[in-house]
Amino acid sequence: MKTSSSTPAPKQHSQSFKLNAQLSFGEVAYQSIQKHFKKSTKYEKGVLADQDPENLHQMRVGMRRLRTAIDVFAPAIQLPQASQRPQVTKISKRLGKVRDLDVLHLWFQHYLQSSSAKATEAEPMQQVLLRLDKQRSKQFTQLPKMFKGKGYCQFVCAYEDWLADPQFSPVAKMPILDVLPDLLLPLLSQLFLHPGWLVATETIEGRPYPIVGMNPESLDDIFATSGLDLHDLRKQMKRVRYQTEFFIPFFGKSYQVQARSFRDLQELLGLFQDQEVLSDFLATALEPNWPEQLPSLATLLAEERFRNWKQWQTLQLKYLDPKFRRTLSRRVLSPALELTS
Repeated sequence: MKTSSSTPAPKQHSQSFKLNAQLSFGEVAYQSIQKHFKKSTKYEKGVLADQDPENLHQMRVGMRRLRTAIDVFAPAIQLPQASQRPQVTKISKRLGKVRDLDVLHLWFQHYLQSSSAKATEAEPMQQVLLRLDKQRSKQFTQLPKMFKGKGYCQFVCAYEDWLADPQFSPVAKMPILDVLPDLLLPLLSQLFLHPGWLVATETIEGRPYPIVGMNPESLDDIFATSGLDLHDLRKQMKRVRYQTEFFIPFFGKSYQVQARSFRDLQELLGLFQDQEVLSDFLATALEPNWPEQLPSLATLLAEERFRNWKQWQTLQLKYLDPKFRRTLSRRVLSPALELTS
């Protein structure tokens, strides 16, 4: 291993090592990047075989985790050009185009088999599924080309070379427990200051509170005007979730519970985004008046969105509470390795 300073570099570990309080920033970075690179690439054959959609899902998740590792450990690592964030994002997006269609297909199939679907909706739904199959086939043909392409081969080789001879910046030698607050506090600040928290709020005594007494119809206007803010908040929450999950072993149980809370909130916001994607696809496949052709589906989606909205408002109120924010910020100021037997 090499760094740009003359002091000793972090020790290289080809296999997982036991966590301890003496680990350096660079050692944790190496382990994380090694883990998620291997996960990102080990599903390639399964993806190409196209027998189990879980392979594609896991490879996409691995790429997302690898991209997060690059973001988290950027101050400590010096990666080759072919292994940096833009290339990982490019691969992840290509996988995502197929995976998103798989998810839509599964959702529509499940709906057709449910008791909510009416017999009159079968024909338009078959049109939707046929369109999905065509789009999915078209997108999937790009995956073998990607895996055989120069960019992907350079990506794999760059990581293999870096893992064999990793390059670090001087800050990589710092103890991981010393740098954790500096990594996580800016992340929380970006989260707390996101405008998505203020969607559908009113000011009472100088502080924002979720508007009460809303009905399903009022959500149409909210998502038309502020849907992008909620979508961007979901992406920010996903970054917070992924980055905090890297460091769960270095905090106590309350931090672990909070990491799960980040996940739950991200997934809840993701349900709103999923409905937007689903509605947009139906509008393309069946024209914008698709609710007239699929009335039961339209009703089901509206009811689900309203239920999810009420859950969101409960969490929104919690995250707008300044006491909760201060407690969460203090929590990341005191990392301490929680050893497990």
